[in-house]
Amino acid sequence: MDYIPVVDLSDFISGTPERKRSFVKALGDAYHETGFVTVKNHGISDKMIEELYREVKAFFSLPDDIKFKYEKPELAGQRGYTSFGREHAKGSKVADLKEFFQFGQMVTDEDPIRKEYPDNVWVSELPGFNEVNINAYRSFEIAGGHLMRAIAVYLDLPENYFEKKIHNGNSILRAIHYPPISGDPKSALRAEQHEDINLITLLVGASAEGLEIFTRKEEWVPVTAMPGQIVVNVGDMLQRLTNDRLKSTTHRVVNPPKELWNTSRYSIPFFLHPRAEMRLDCLGSCISLENTRKYDPISAGEYLDERLIEIGLKKNK
Repeated sequence: MDYIPVVDLSDFISGTPERKRSFVKALGDAYHETGFVTVKNHGISDKMIEELYREVKAFFSLPDDIKFKYEKPELAGQRGYTSFGREHAKGSKVADLKEFFQFGQMVTDEDPIRKEYPDNVWVSELPGFNEVNINAYRSFEIAGGHLMRAIAVYLDLPENYFEKKIHNGNSILRAIHYPPISGDPKSALRAEQHEDINLITLLVGASAEGLEIFTRKEEWVPVTAMPGQIVVNVGDMLQRLTNDRLKSTTHRVVNPPKELWNTSRYSIPFFLHPRAEMRLDCLGSCISLENTRKYDPISAGEYLDERLIEIGLKKNK
């Protein structure tokens, strides 16, 4: 964990100008070098996290026939339940050893973007599951918004540059269950090496170890946040926007030692996405003679569709 810096979000939100500048530099430099930080004083309460994990474990403990009621293939896994073995990493033909449930944006103002989003899938057997997902989603949005403001400052953009682009954005709260491993998984991992699609990912506590990142020295390094901290990493959309100035680092979830195959692992990431119309064209300030433009122009919505097809959740038309 010495490889991944710890930053204090309260320095940015309510600190002195000097502490705010220090936070911006520490966050931006870490995202340039490693793509990952751990964040403390992030505003997501321990009580909420505890309730979230309790309800998530209750959902995945339901009988399969009940969970299958909440699987909606036409939604490409973007809402509700996705059963075991459905998703694979980009470039991999082997399915990850996981099942998950996704909860998405709830537009409460008159924003016309509301019609672009499918309704959330509500679990009738566990009303507490629905409520805690709503509350957690909003808390993650707030924390993510602060971090995006700091990223904008680091990139010499107006502090509110991302504000309208992420307002009612297509963000996803994903609850993941990696079930006990019942037989030789051969080449399958709980989550094969991949990069995230979105702008940034906020990951609150996992129930067991397993997350690893691939360093510039081409070494796999384990990542475990301390109590009260969350892990926040750069996704491909932000890497693309910044022409690789900020790094979307490869990571994976490895299988536990054989003596622990009979145990489950739970993990709850929040994938912060912009609105579909946001352009991901490389920022002019991130293009130079030394760092020429690496990506073709594309919108966030177009890019998301491409990636959902690549990981097997959406069919190519």
